[in-house]
Amino acid sequence: MLVLLAGIFVVHIATVIMLFVSTIANVWMVGSSNVGTISRGLWLLCNGTCTQLRVSSQDEASLKAVQAFMILSIIFSVVGLVLFIIQLFTLEKGKRFYMTGAVMLVCWMCILIAVSIYTARFTGTLVYSTNPHHGYCFILAWICFCFSFIIGILYLVLRKK
Repeated sequence: MLVLLAGIFVVHIATVIMLFVSTIANVWMVGSSNVGTISRGLWLLCNGTCTQLRVSSQDEASLKAVQAFMILSIIFSVVGLVLFIIQLFTLEKGKRFYMTGAVMLVCWMCILIAVSIYTARFTGTLVYSTNPHHGYCFILAWICFCFSFIIGILYLVLRKK
């Protein structure tokens, strides 16, 4: 049981780190141009130097929603990690990690909403570039989506023995 708890803890920490990286780094979409590589994240557009990301007025609300849900997913993931540590030492034997599992499933839902909005509104639309494709931050966000779901379900069924 100790090995299972340690494994879940390590995967949870990895999920938090990957959420931070995918939210902060500016490589959600990547394309090439005659100047070099262009990358766009949630905050900046980078083409040699990084500048403020400019979006049309109809896409601004979508981008703000993606930013907000990614930040919320980080918050819920960190809260879930703290709750896990607290519940690990305070719950009686046989109790379950219901709160931690619920918080991680809320984190999972936030990631799902953010990445789905980004996929629907911003995929393949990188200005002044040819052959735009998803960058590693987008892929990390989907990996965090899977990890947070698995962790959330494991917390709900896990008994402290």
